Amino acid sequence: MSANSRLTVATHILTWMALVARNNPDPVTSDRIAVSVNTNPVVIRRTLGLLAKAGLVESYRGVSAGWRLTRSADSISLLDVFDALEEGTHFALHPSKPSQACPIGRGIGSTLSQVYGAIDDGVRKTLAASTIEAVLADTLAAPQRRKARP
Repeated sequence: MSANSRLTVATHILTWMALVARNNPDPVTSDRIAVSVNTNPVVIRRTLGLLAKAGLVESYRGVSAGWRLTRSADSISLLDVFDALEEGTHFALHPSKPSQACPIGRGIGSTLSQVYGAIDDGVRKTLAASTIEAVLADTLAAPQRRKARP
């Protein structure tokens, strides 16, 4: 089972856009973003579409075509990004109902629902506590931290 990297890609996109916007407020193209993410521009456009639907970015057509953040980077939480991607819950119960004749089959759903609910709550609280601006600041500081190590 492979891990889902959509949140990472979307966060990368928004963080890169926030960095570029510091010096140039013009919209950026999906082709430029794709170079940083090192993926196909189609993947970028698909993700930007979800982010636009959630109101985090907007597109511009014409001479200055491209994408721009709709809010400041410090007002976009990672939870906003997660919700924009419509990721849903992290864990799911059985795709079909287990045997109700089995004591484990009868009770495992309610037991795991509580565990999974607590995990989802924790993830949402953690994501809500971090912003794109914080990710940008930490990312830019990372090379400095590596240099400072003995």
